[in-house]
Amino acid sequence: MERQLTLMAVHAHPDDEVLSTGGVLASAAAEGFRTVLVTCTNGEQGDGPGGIKPGEPGHDEARVREVRLEELKESVAQLGISDVELLGYHDSGMVGWEANQRPEAFANIPLEESAGRLAELMERYRPDVVVTYDENGAYGHPDHIQAHLITMAAIKAVRGSGIPAKFYYTAISRTRIEEMFAYLRATGAEVGDFELPDDFGNSDEEITTVVDVSPYVERKRKALEAHASQGENIFMLRLSEEGQQRAFGQEAFVRQFSDVPVPEHEDDIFAGLR
Repeated sequence: MERQLTLMAVHAHPDDEVLSTGGVLASAAAEGFRTVLVTCTNGEQGDGPGGIKPGEPGHDEARVREVRLEELKESVAQLGISDVELLGYHDSGMVGWEANQRPEAFANIPLEESAGRLAELMERYRPDVVVTYDENGAYGHPDHIQAHLITMAAIKAVRGSGIPAKFYYTAISRTRIEEMFAYLRATGAEVGDFELPDDFGNSDEEITTVVDVSPYVERKRKALEAHASQGENIFMLRLSEEGQQRAFGQEAFVRQFSDVPVPEHEDDIFAGLR
């Protein structure tokens, strides 16, 4: 009997699992692979019931945590993820927020502690493939950057035992984003004077792996809808069906290493392992 392959995705908050990795998680689960989601924080700095923002009167972090973790359960069910590990750290909030200064914030936890816990999970699950954010956390969020740092440290700690065989950063294709906004303008959608920042996203040259996850767009949509408390911040749920197919149908990655032979450009993060 062939050994079951395992994919581990390390994310910062409840809901982060969907956009950049929901398709590959759902696809791997459908193939019978083990899928492990590590969520580092409880998302306390998200919107509260009624859209109350952090720092506004009535924002109850304990209630936000409760709601977001319940939403995560539904998202995980929609994607078919087999194993969920909650590190349980406190959401650090966006850059410049008051929460950045709290000692319990994930971004302020000593790296040896949080990375050590992740390394223990890697030793337990022995993932063949690990996915997390790049060094900028995709867009500079302190918790995304910390998720990157602890993943790098954990991998360094376990590499002697041969895990993982492949490691990737999630990627945001600048070309795809530009095509998406061109499509929205062509359909008459209100996008304003959108202009992509020069340092945002990845060039086609950087991206090594593009996975067609179009069969799982509906699952991604339902998983995103599960995070209803944050719906105001997820504009892609307001796209048409065609727009969602365009937005959700591919997931891109930048391969950091592979211990197995792979083509320069892949369409499968399990290439070389099957």
